[in-house]
Order: sequence, then C-alpha cells, then structure tokens
Amino acid sequence: MTIELTEKEFRRLLDLVYVGDWILNSARGEDRFEDYDLLQEKLFALCPKVGMNTLAERWQGHVFPSRAYEEGGIHEAIADYEDAVFFDILAEELARRDMEGEGVDAGDESELMSRIEEYYSEFEQHGIDNLTVEP
Repeated sequence: MTIELTEKEFRRLLDLVYVGDWILNSARGEDRFEDYDLLQEKLFALCPKVGMNTLAERWQGHVFPSRAYEEGGIHEAIADYEDAVFFDILAEELARRDMEGEGVDAGDESELMSRIEEYYSEFEQHGIDNLTVEP
C-alpha cells in the first residue's frame, strides 16, 4: 500500500497516531496494545526521511517520539480533551445520581439533559471548587 501525503499531512498523521496511542495505552501499564505502539514507531521512524529529524529519537533499538515532539504542545491538546471528558462524565453521573435519589425516571432524557446543563454551567463558572464529598 502506498499513501502520498504532504509534509503537513504527515505531521498531522503523527499527531493523530500519537494521540490515539496515548488514549489506548497510557493507562494500561504493562498490558499495552503493542500493535499500536509498533505502528507509532513505524511512522515516527519515517521522520528523518522527510526532514523531521527532531520529532523522533532512537532508544534501545526502537524509535520513539522525541522529547521535543512531546513538549511541543501535543500534551496540552490531550489535557484539553481529558478535561472535557472529565466534566462531561462528571456532569452526567451527578445528574443521574440526583435523578435516582429523587425518584425521577432515569429514562427522561429531557430532565437528564436539563440537569447536565446545570452542572455544565456550574463547572464553567467554578470548576470543581464547590464540589464536596461527604462520608
């Protein structure tokens, strides 16, 4: 298979593969999906061939994204995604908990969305400053 990419497209592909591998593997410890790691290595190994030497480095016979690549903003993008997902999940879980505690039908999507929106508004204004956990 041959795919022709511009340098900009190849650079974007590196970002997509890195982010995808991060999401799939970063929390797995030793139980990683190795095939995704190998695909990432294969793509980053192409960097010197296209003049992007600073984006990859070799270590113990393998090719990895370089420190310069990892510190170049990709983790800020991942953090933005993680924040959004955190607040989405938290808002929905709290809304569902409230509905269950009040005996409101869990299948009432309109009520659920209304409560989620209330939590979004709270989080947008105050983050998690007003959250408390009671034993």
